[in-house]
Amino acid sequence: MTGPGGPMPLRRPLRTLVLPLCGALTTALLLAPPAHSLPDEQVWRIHGTDGLVARVALAPGPGSLTLAVERHGRTVLEPSPLGLLTERADLSRGLRPVSRSSRTVVERYRTTTGKSRDRRTRLAETRWGFRTADGTRLDLTVRVAPDGVAYRYTLPDTGATGTVTGESSAFVLPAGSDSWLGRYRADNENLFTAYPAAAAPTGEYMMQSLFRTPGGHALIAESGLTGAYAGARLTHTAGSPVYGVRLWDARIAVDGGRLDTPWRAVITGDPARITRSTLIDDLAPASRVRDTSWVRPGPALWTWLAGGRPAGQSLPMQKAYADYAAARGWPYTVVDAGWYFDPRQWDVTDPEWERNSWIPELVRYGAARGVGVHVWIHYRDLDTAQERERWLPVLHRWGVKGVKIDFMDSESQDRLRWYDEILPATAEHRLLVNFHGSTIPKGMQRTWPHVMTLEGVNGEEKRVNTAEHLTILPFTRNVIGSMDFTPGSFHRPARPNAASDAGELGLAVLYESGVQNLSGTPESYDARPEARRFLERLPAAWDETRLLTGAPGTLAVLARRAGPRWFLGAIQAGPARTVEVPLRIGRGRWLVETVTDGPSGLRRETRPAHGGATLTLPVVADGGFAATACRWHPGRTSC
Repeated sequence: MTGPGGPMPLRRPLRTLVLPLCGALTTALLLAPPAHSLPDEQVWRIHGTDGLVARVALAPGPGSLTLAVERHGRTVLEPSPLGLLTERADLSRGLRPVSRSSRTVVERYRTTTGKSRDRRTRLAETRWGFRTADGTRLDLTVRVAPDGVAYRYTLPDTGATGTVTGESSAFVLPAGSDSWLGRYRADNENLFTAYPAAAAPTGEYMMQSLFRTPGGHALIAESGLTGAYAGARLTHTAGSPVYGVRLWDARIAVDGGRLDTPWRAVITGDPARITRSTLIDDLAPASRVRDTSWVRPGPALWTWLAGGRPAGQSLPMQKAYADYAAARGWPYTVVDAGWYFDPRQWDVTDPEWERNSWIPELVRYGAARGVGVHVWIHYRDLDTAQERERWLPVLHRWGVKGVKIDFMDSESQDRLRWYDEILPATAEHRLLVNFHGSTIPKGMQRTWPHVMTLEGVNGEEKRVNTAEHLTILPFTRNVIGSMDFTPGSFHRPARPNAASDAGELGLAVLYESGVQNLSGTPESYDARPEARRFLERLPAAWDETRLLTGAPGTLAVLARRAGPRWFLGAIQAGPARTVEVPLRIGRGRWLVETVTDGPSGLRRETRPAHGGATLTLPVVADGGFAATACRWHPGRTSC
């Protein structure tokens, strides 16, 4: 790749330490089976920290593999089927072990977005080689981290197996488990709803499903998804504890060489561990962009919900938005659909858009005020190499800072190959990226750190939403990676927390997004000066994230730190109540500024508090609050 300053070399994994374990490489697989295993069943255990154990078992008769997970002896996953199906071999049965090796992978890396920027991870890994009677090879790799378990398959020789036609992979939940599920759709934009896990309706569900088991909560996800494979969703039959894996494509094309599938991951622990997990990024390939100095996250004034179609075709309106963003200290504005459409016909590309566009003038206007410009582009205008070679250099030359690409609406192998092409192309032209109508991150943001956010969520622009859904998102979709929910639309009466401006304000902290697209109108912010004041202080990125209290479906209170200050965001579902919030943000004295709903609008209150103390705050029905905390010292009255 090349950039304005010359070549942009791809980055190789850095600061990765692989520690071999004693007796790691061996074919002596005779381990003492537990009392509950089948006669002659071969069982291997991989131990993580805090009592987390993955147990891989090979049944002697059918030669089939299962994976079970437990923490402190309590079940997270019952023995769950493993295996791949290909056009020339059934690799879900008839397997015999031929090799095993183990190692510990320790990594440090830094991200540009997310719940924390500096990451450390330690993964216990075991890899097995299996063969069928005719010699076809399947490798299985299992990793155990403090916050979860993951596995993936490797086909060393796809010339021998042919195309992949499916997986026998499944997740078997313990009896009595609960679930929070969203029905699957191509753009991952559906509501989450609570069900008893076995009783959930028959259907397909998004691959970001949360369960509560005897061994703790378990969030099922995937990582390392590329065009070498296809996206997956979960399938379920009412009355069954089994959630199977179905691929988008009936046949996965292979090139005759080696194939590594995406990681199937189970993030597990209590709700606090789930919300702070970085396992999906930890499993992903290291950054492929060496120089990230141009990658700058930060809040943006998103003009679609603020101005609709007229805003997309009006330079004067967009200049006014740039003025407003500059006054707030927000580094970006986002010009949505319409800017390159034929002014006589909506949704038709102006064939002379390069010559006719007012975007260069807007970019110059914004730059003079310290505001960068992002622009919306339909996927259809970037779906070929020729189109990308036309659009991206022009946008870069104009000085556009980022692109919001919309309507991919697929997780097919073909569409994922498009992601594989657009990601290095946008990095080459130093364009930040926001994907809408898209897949969800699945480790993408570690590998391509200029990806600021993805939609893949039933967000603020939807006309159907629930307060319950809002409280589930911090434990599901936003665990996976940055989420473009687009909070801040105070002017929209249909939002589920319409009676709580404080709850709407709290979403800007509760939901992490590398570019937090604020969706309100300038008039709605000016009518709520306390909300405007809070949003002016939003940091560009977070150093640490902690769940202070909450449970999916009822309440979520998150604290996020940027430098020495903490920001709190909260939302609850249900009647008005008093919420008690443990202030677990560090020892010492703090000054806490809270913004809650009052009888005549938003109310800001300032109080000193000790770290570890409990804040007691009134919350209206389906409402929430926002807060800031800074170190207290005599005479300090504001953060």
